[in-house]
This record gives sequence, C-alpha cells and structure tokens, in this order.
Amino acid sequence: NIIVGFARMEGQTVGVVGNQPLVAAGCLDINASVKGARFVRFCDAFNIPLIILEDVPGFLPGTQQEHGGIIKHGAKLLYALAEATVPKITIITRKAYGGAYVVMNSKHIRADINYAWPSAEIAVMGAKGAVAILNRGDPDIDKREAEYSDKFSNPFPTAEKGFVDAVIMPSHTRQKVCMDLRWLRNKDQRNPRKKTRKHSPLKIYHLNYFKKFF
Repeated sequence: NIIVGFARMEGQTVGVVGNQPLVAAGCLDINASVKGARFVRFCDAFNIPLIILEDVPGFLPGTQQEHGGIIKHGAKLLYALAEATVPKITIITRKAYGGAYVVMNSKHIRADINYAWPSAEIAVMGAKGAVAILNRGDPDIDKREAEYSDKFSNPFPTAEKGFVDAVIMPSHTRQKVCMDLRWLRNKDQRNPRKKTRKHSPLKIYHLNYFKKFF
C-alpha cells in the first residue's frame, strides 16, 4: 500500500514515495509507515530530493493495528518527513483525508511545494462518513452528500487557505516538478541542534525486525 523507488528528473536522481490505492485502498498501516520512513531517511542522508505522490484515505483501522502500535510507527514517517532537509515536493492526485494527509508531506510539516490535481479531495474524511455524522437522521441524506462533495471534494478550498501552492493538470506535473527542483537545488535548511543523536524518537531498526532473518 506504499511504493518507494528512484527516478530521474532532468538527469537528477530523486526519491519517490507514493500511496498504492489498489492495496488496502492506499491506507497507511504499520509496515507502510516504517517502509516509507526508512526510505525518506535514506534519501535525506544522501541529499536526494523527495517527490511524494499522495492518494491516501487515512490510517488503516482495526484493533490489530492499534495493538501493534500504529500511532508509534505512524509517527516515524511523520518525523522522517518533518526532519528531512532535502527538497520535498508533494502532488495530491486524489484522496488526502485526515491525519494521513498531514503525514504525507503536507505544508504543516515543512513541505517545500504542494500541488494538487483537479481530482484531489482534501478533507477530514469522505463525504459519506462525514454526512453520516453531521446530518444523522436527515431524510435527504443523498442531497447532503452531494452538497458536501461539491464543497469539499475538490482542492480549491485548501488552495485558498495556502496549504496547496497550485492546482495543476496531470499533464503539467513533470514540467512543474523539474522547474521546482531547479529552484530548490541550492536549498539550505538546518534543523535545531540536538543534545545527542541517541535520543532521537525515530528508532526504525528494532531488534524484532532482524529476528525474521535468522
């Protein structure tokens, strides 16, 4: 449900992190969060710019994820992206719901550039779930869903607030990303000095992770 890899933009190597909606609807779970966090830290260590392709409906629900520590492991991806000082560009292709929207390199965690396609939906949750809470018992529930979709199931309210830099057509994405990478080539961002590295809250390589190899 999350894909990572490398690509080239005008001959420059970039790291790509993307949600996979064909698996678990693209929800973030424990494994996806750890996988994404490790890749982001790798790119940050070698000064490789990051491109985030976002289509995430939220974190995967369920008691299994909660007992496994989805909050702790989900925070690893959040921390890795917030701490990374390389150029970070996000393209919201479709869904961007709830806390997972913030985790996937939003403006709230120091993303450099955020774009959205016209098909993007940036909201707390989907229309059906939101209307079921806001208009419980309303006999005309279909009309309320349509009103909610018209108002929130598009990127323009978010762009008006400045959380999205521009709404672009999918065919213009590569051109925009290449221009931004040239602009961010000399980016120099430094994090506050830490007392000691061993107290970093991100511990990706846990002992239990290596046990499966033996």
